[in-house]
Amino acid sequence: MAKSRQLPVALAQITAMQRLETLAEADVMALQKILAGKQSIVIAPAAELIIRHHLTELTDALIATFHRLSVKGATTDPGCQAKWAIANALYQLEKPDADLFLFGIRYRQPEPVWGKTIDTAAPLRSLCALGLVQANYLDVLSELADLLADLEYDARAGAARAIGYSQNPAGIPLLRLKVHLGDSEPIVLSECFIALLALSPEQASLVIEALTGGRDEVQELAALALGEARIPSAFDAIKRQWQRTRSPELRQSFLLAIATLRTDDSLAFLLTELERGNPQDAKDAIIALDIYRHTPAIWQQVIAAAQLRSEPNILAMLNP
Repeated sequence: MAKSRQLPVALAQITAMQRLETLAEADVMALQKILAGKQSIVIAPAAELIIRHHLTELTDALIATFHRLSVKGATTDPGCQAKWAIANALYQLEKPDADLFLFGIRYRQPEPVWGKTIDTAAPLRSLCALGLVQANYLDVLSELADLLADLEYDARAGAARAIGYSQNPAGIPLLRLKVHLGDSEPIVLSECFIALLALSPEQASLVIEALTGGRDEVQELAALALGEARIPSAFDAIKRQWQRTRSPELRQSFLLAIATLRTDDSLAFLLTELERGNPQDAKDAIIALDIYRHTPAIWQQVIAAAQLRSEPNILAMLNP
């Protein structure tokens, strides 16, 4: 078939298969043919179908396609989208290929964009970090240490996320060092905070230090990480920062972090602010307390506290 006809045919096949509940053997063969083709634009949706239908028999075809698209990648797979989709399929199917993920975590794909060159493979490196952990690669922490120093923030954040996913306490010193060194992108530090607390709640003291001494974005992310990890000892520190800051955005985020602690003290504090705080603090408190909307016993306390104010704009916020 002429190359000009291959793409429309492949797109039509993908569209048809996306509507099916189950795939026939002919459909699986069509996917295999698509993977072997030169139209990288259809490989990502093909990989999604392979995940959805758990087609582990196409694992070898996925791996072969990945390596083929890694040669002159900017031409064969612009934006690195097909290679990312293949790596994601292997990860989601729990068919980790250590060699592929090792190649991927080190892979670079510089492409010209608006008069400059960008590396489009950073999300791939981030994903392959998780894949190497899943594959139980022996020297994974060395690879993740290198990735923490990557030029692209997506990759650095992925390295921190993978260290947390590893459940290996040996990764804690790497995360602590990164927190102390800092990062130009707050999301990288956020992933470090989350990973540290997942590996050991005893690391909360370092995250609290960032909460009280970092720039606004870092303070916010540190507070939210402490809340999501449900570190009870963080309540006083987050409350103090809430009392100190005048930033409306930070104050709202701190109350949300307090709510996610889900302790008796944090709940009592938020109910008090809802009942007796100034109007803005009361609004922020009810927004934070919304996480309890489907917990009837607690939501009744929220309703009772709001009704004591008798303010229509506050009461209106109780409605879904």
